[in-house]
Amino acid sequence: MAHTVNNEESLDTVSQTLKLLGDKTRLTIMKLLDEQECCVCELVAIFNTSQPAVSQHLRKLKDAGFLQEKRRGQWIFYSVNRENNQYELLQSLIARLPSQLYRIEELEKKGLRISCG
Repeated sequence: MAHTVNNEESLDTVSQTLKLLGDKTRLTIMKLLDEQECCVCELVAIFNTSQPAVSQHLRKLKDAGFLQEKRRGQWIFYSVNRENNQYELLQSLIARLPSQLYRIEELEKKGLRISCG
């Protein structure tokens, strides 16, 4: 019986992961942060949206354990948490996505690589 519960928990976990990543912006954020750590202001510039909107996406991903934060001075940089027990599933999904590094390159060309402050 316990084995069935574990399967159900696993099914629930995978379902929640897929639901969370069903949002195109969050999926793109995960791909981007798997390739390159970024701060909130960079993501705001990349997605051309408000800081609260980006922060809400980051909070949901962080609450699920998919992201980790690293503080550098006044900035907090986000990257994919490779220690998360869902990382293998995450990796199998985001590996299928096209690289998002061009978004970082566009930021650099505009001089917005780190525009926080």
